[in-house]
Amino acid sequence: MLSRPHHDGSALYVSTQAPTPGESVRVRVRVPHEADVREVHVRQVTDGEPEFRALHEISRSDSEAWWEGEVVCHNPVTSYRFILEGGPGGYQWLNGTGLHERDLPDAADFRLVTYQAPPEWSLDSVVYQVFPDRFARAAGRPPIADSAPDWALPADWDDAVSTEPDTVARQLYGGDLDGIGEHLDHLERLGVTTLYLTPFFPARSNHRYDAETFDAVDPVLGGGEAFRRLIAEAHRRGLTVLGDLTTNHTGDSHEWFVAAQADSQSPEHDFYLYDESGDYVSWYGVKSLPKLNHDSEGLRERMFDTPQAGVQKWLAGPDGLDGWRVDVANMTGRWQAQDVNHRVARHLRDVVVDTKPDALLVAEHCHDHSQDAMGDGWHGVMNYSGFTKPLWTWLRGKDFAPRFLGSPLRVPRLGGGAVAAMMNEFGAIVPWRSRMHSFTLVGSHDTTRVRTLVGDDAAQVVVAAGLLLTMPGIPMITYGDEIGMEGVWGEDGRRPMPWDESRWDADLFEAYQQLIRARRDLEPLRHGGLRWVHTSDNSLVYLRETEGETVMVHCARAADEVQVPATHLAGVESARVVVGNALQHNGSHVTMSAEGPAVSIWVWSHEG
Repeated sequence: MLSRPHHDGSALYVSTQAPTPGESVRVRVRVPHEADVREVHVRQVTDGEPEFRALHEISRSDSEAWWEGEVVCHNPVTSYRFILEGGPGGYQWLNGTGLHERDLPDAADFRLVTYQAPPEWSLDSVVYQVFPDRFARAAGRPPIADSAPDWALPADWDDAVSTEPDTVARQLYGGDLDGIGEHLDHLERLGVTTLYLTPFFPARSNHRYDAETFDAVDPVLGGGEAFRRLIAEAHRRGLTVLGDLTTNHTGDSHEWFVAAQADSQSPEHDFYLYDESGDYVSWYGVKSLPKLNHDSEGLRERMFDTPQAGVQKWLAGPDGLDGWRVDVANMTGRWQAQDVNHRVARHLRDVVVDTKPDALLVAEHCHDHSQDAMGDGWHGVMNYSGFTKPLWTWLRGKDFAPRFLGSPLRVPRLGGGAVAAMMNEFGAIVPWRSRMHSFTLVGSHDTTRVRTLVGDDAAQVVVAAGLLLTMPGIPMITYGDEIGMEGVWGEDGRRPMPWDESRWDADLFEAYQQLIRARRDLEPLRHGGLRWVHTSDNSLVYLRETEGETVMVHCARAADEVQVPATHLAGVESARVVVGNALQHNGSHVTMSAEGPAVSIWVWSHEG
């Protein structure tokens, strides 16, 4: 695989990650000699019309040549690909999915974007998702049964999670924000850098995606003072904090919706959508979740545009959030003929950045996000399609096949070649910068837990964590995955965090610590490109590269041995082991082996 010409959007191949309008950006292509390439041109699309520029060879070694040319960022999004003279037919295109000997659409072209760059700190993040009701309850706080709201069914911390339709959202364990604050040591011990909280607004459910207001913190969680204490303590420890905002809908007890239902002439009536019969529209027909109308100027002002609006209020000041994850972002502003999704995303981005210039904005998105992640709105998405689902199809247990987020069919079990192809194809549909600022995740509070996904072989969880923490993107860990918590589906996985460490998988916790430490220590794992070395049914091997350093990763789902030529691995003879097994090098070939499911990581330095 290393004998193919290669380009990606990383700094090794693109001269700037934050081009400005009109800027000429230097782009480079790595061309192994066996590819037999004699000419390279870049084809960019300018104002809708393709144009070509020649690349020139700038360096040559015993194994490869580097070619360099220019792409001019004439438009906010500039797509480009390369045409190469040479190879078997003398005619090849190189785009985001690789090398092709035929013409093909522009959908997978590389892209440069001139929109304001995402915050620099985010690429160095490891995110830890917490579901507040189930993480921790502050020491000394009275039992939840003494203060539960009228909608709730109080539960003791060790009670089993109810998954019955009429009780699943009402069961309340009483986790709170001060409880999270008391366990920030756990996040530091694990090594994560960013705390992501699912909603903290008052609501009539344990998940709180049915907000009653965006102006307050749920008293059940401790209220606004507990929120400020938690953010202040997290920041004191060097942790960033993300909140969770629902822009698609509110709860039916939200103050706006109550006013809208009481008076059809009220300003709030226009905040919601209504069907032909005059009934309000709701998310997927769930009547407790009325859908917002983003054509309403009043809604835009109350939700986004004033210092008192929820988006700004909880970001502002030193003890404010460091960004938002946006719930149901892909459906926001879309209903029948209405589609103002991109306008909402751009406006929200402007408001967020104006309020806190280095804030991060990540959108929930569960399928093809090519039209929604060009970089002018969301900084990135939750990359379910390009990471989670491919990983599931490779690592799911042979006797357990979950359904993926509403699919009527269970996910297949596929080999590594298909998994790499899926990752490539979904990675190529958006700019490299959007991919790098998207969450990679093996699961979330909405999905099967990874420990349950893999079946009987717990070592597969380490393989999943290895992929999570070494692939491009911002890794997100759901609370409890690091200790082996289980869950067949989303609500079943929202179990209370067990704080008795005798109930933890200690080896798994140590493996997560080691992999997180590797990511934080090795710049290529955070900022490098991605080049595949080998794929087979049971192994994935790839490089993450920066100008001065290369990291090679071998993830195996079963016992396997991989041998590859050392020709295009310059400097590999000096590789040191970071995680896993030693690398065998005989001068002409490199051999990596796994006795069972395992992850190995090696690093070496080299000249640029």
